[in-house]
Amino acid sequence: MPLPPEQAWFPLKTYGWGWGVPRRWQGWAVITAFVAALGAAVLLLPRHPGWFVAAVVLDAAGLIMVCWWKGERPRWRWGPDT
Repeated sequence: MPLPPEQAWFPLKTYGWGWGVPRRWQGWAVITAFVAALGAAVLLLPRHPGWFVAAVVLDAAGLIMVCWWKGERPRWRWGPDT
């Protein structure tokens, strides 16, 4: 069951497909954790390109899953809804 728009952590973008800037503090916490995980990968895996790529792909997949779960359902938009 989709979240009501006022409870979604990640609103739809105004133009295009996907999510925009987080609307709630929980969304900002998710973005902060994502950036921290990428930073950890940069610091811990600089000499292992295969592991680094795997870490980035897993981090991005986790972010997309949380956005899909706690955001509005993505769809194409071509401006504000009226």
